[in-house]
Amino acid sequence: MAGFVLRVKTKSGQKVVNGLTPQDKAFQLKTKLAELTGVPAAALQVLVGFPPKPVNLDADTAIERIGIVSGDTLIVEEKRIMFNGEEQKFDDYSRSHIVDQESFADAPGVLMKKVVPADNSCLFTSVGYVLNGKVDTSCANFMREIIANAVAADSEEYSEAFLGRPNAEYCKWILKSDSWGGAIELSILSKFYGLEIAVIDSINAIINRFGEDQHYAQRVFLIFDGIHYDPLYLEPLDGGCIQTIFPTEDERMLLEAAELAREARSSRQFTDVQKFTLMCNDCKARLNGQIAAQQHAKDTGHKNFGEVA
Repeated sequence: MAGFVLRVKTKSGQKVVNGLTPQDKAFQLKTKLAELTGVPAAALQVLVGFPPKPVNLDADTAIERIGIVSGDTLIVEEKRIMFNGEEQKFDDYSRSHIVDQESFADAPGVLMKKVVPADNSCLFTSVGYVLNGKVDTSCANFMREIIANAVAADSEEYSEAFLGRPNAEYCKWILKSDSWGGAIELSILSKFYGLEIAVIDSINAIINRFGEDQHYAQRVFLIFDGIHYDPLYLEPLDGGCIQTIFPTEDERMLLEAAELAREARSSRQFTDVQKFTLMCNDCKARLNGQIAAQQHAKDTGHKNFGEVA
């Protein structure tokens, strides 16, 4: 069938899959994705929909039967492998990691993005990575509790007007695994960990600095594409320890982050949440932007969305 095209997002950028039909088998798509992305088939995990959810590509089932249609965006991650009969994470072990002030080095390196799972907790996983040098999705629950406790303890500062919902309702909401974090959550985590969190916004090439007014001694970097957060780290040219925590007095890293923001914007490595088109996979309604999708979910209870090309 002509015109069957899928978009693919990977840590190395965006790609396109063609040459398949809806009647081809899911495992054929998996093989194609492995060839296209360089991720071993045994370690390849694919997410689709909005919010993204894992899809099984191992079955001898037609692609159309597993809910993937032309124009869908697939997120490809190198997440798990089988070793000695046991499932292993690629990121089970952290890289050697500079974590304290005495170890900070002014060594040459490149600021790079570490891709974390798109599982509605990417902000929390990203903060965990810059603190520990390890992708650990289990840290999300702990951070959600930190935020809920901070909000519940100060109903005056965290009022309904500030939160957009009653204090108690917000506390219940943020504890749910499918609730996305944003500016409020970043400001609380910045205060809790006592460091500045600088977020590169690749939509408009700016850096939002949470905790900047507190004059913390240390700074970490995240990048945000309109929907998804990933952590940034310094990859040393000599192949030594990575670095994710930097002195706030280090203007060099801020300049590198600003340049990365400009590059991300110029190469359109972002999702315009006001303009992108979504399809409700439950009723096939087309919706313009994140706000429309959220309202549709509230009105109908439908929660399975996919981005439309």
